Amino acid sequence: MDGTIAVILGGGRGSRLWPLTRDRSKPAVPLIGNYRLIDIPISNCINSGIRHIYVLTQFNSASLNHHIARSYRFDRYSSGFVEILAADQRESQGEWFQGTADAVRKSLTHIGEEPVERVLILSGDHLYRMDFADFVRSHRESRAGISIAAQPVSAQKASDLGILQADAEGRVRDFVEKPSPDRLPALKATTHAIPERPYLGSMGIYLFDWPLLSRILTDHSSLMDFGKDIIPLCISREVVNAYSFDGYWEDIGTIGAFFHANLEVCDGLPRFNLFDRKHQLYTDTPFLPPSKICDAHIKWSIVSDGVIIEECAIRRSVIGMRSRIFPHADLQEVVMMGADYYESEEMAKGTEPRLGVGEGSVIRRSILDKNVCIGNGVRLLNERNLREYDDPEGRLHVRDGIIVIPKKAVIPHGFVF
Repeated sequence: MDGTIAVILGGGRGSRLWPLTRDRSKPAVPLIGNYRLIDIPISNCINSGIRHIYVLTQFNSASLNHHIARSYRFDRYSSGFVEILAADQRESQGEWFQGTADAVRKSLTHIGEEPVERVLILSGDHLYRMDFADFVRSHRESRAGISIAAQPVSAQKASDLGILQADAEGRVRDFVEKPSPDRLPALKATTHAIPERPYLGSMGIYLFDWPLLSRILTDHSSLMDFGKDIIPLCISREVVNAYSFDGYWEDIGTIGAFFHANLEVCDGLPRFNLFDRKHQLYTDTPFLPPSKICDAHIKWSIVSDGVIIEECAIRRSVIGMRSRIFPHADLQEVVMMGADYYESEEMAKGTEPRLGVGEGSVIRRSILDKNVCIGNGVRLLNERNLREYDDPEGRLHVRDGIIVIPKKAVIPHGFVF
């Protein structure tokens, strides 16, 4: 799609996904066994014919840089690229990104180096498939300066999103970022809505004509955020179009949402289907052996490459690359992100917990980050039904009722939680 450049917002410190973002940026968080969050918007761009892609980030970007460098190499005769623009301090701008609009503002010089007619602005923590070619087509036909992708949402979700109202022609007439419950009745959609989802929620996907985007961000340097500042300002001054999208879309920027989105892919007919030939997901493909499963009972689960599973039970779980699960372990509703390496023979001979899930361990409703060592006879059950908790020694955390074992953590033999 000539003339369209995509800008993916890598987000701030990723506090809603902590501790998964303790050692990495939010777009680099592993997803559904094989992927990372950043692969979703980049794959949507590639499948839509958009091959000029910038990723804006400023925190813990080393693993993200490595992943993008290994995963997205276009043909040397193509002009396509996926390039990271990390926040940097200069004499002309001495601060880090202060918000979504400010991040794009401080990247205008880089974006303008390419021939550009439109800028597609995307978030790095959403799970969805969208043909952006249709979005661009709708934008051009509406003769709008800005288009917002939106979908019908329930009252329960409305307070967490930007809610807009559009007329019969699709022109946005009102926009409120994360409205309080008492404001919702006045924001019910008059078009594009359905009874059980009466509000039109912004998906955080914006398409700007380049001259308008450059002018607005330059002229209004005090405005830091698209949803809170830029979009409300433009509605009264510019033609802003609503693009209605009713496919699968989830904001997975919290531990609870991330956990449930991963497990939902294990279902028989998931809303987000990995086995879609027309809309492939792209990522780094390591050279790993097929998984080896020895006398295990596995039900409604996803098992990635290079996994070794021995005589255990696994139900509705995602098992990431290079995972090792030892005999008699019992996992249910577990997102196991796997490992970056295999154990050496020396590591395996010791008495300390080994890489993976130890013999006889029982784990429920948990996220196991990469390279964790779960000892033998461990029980991770959240028996006190805690919603939020931080282990004093940093070995585990609870967020949204989900146990999270952080990267490289070691859980000793016989530990019970």
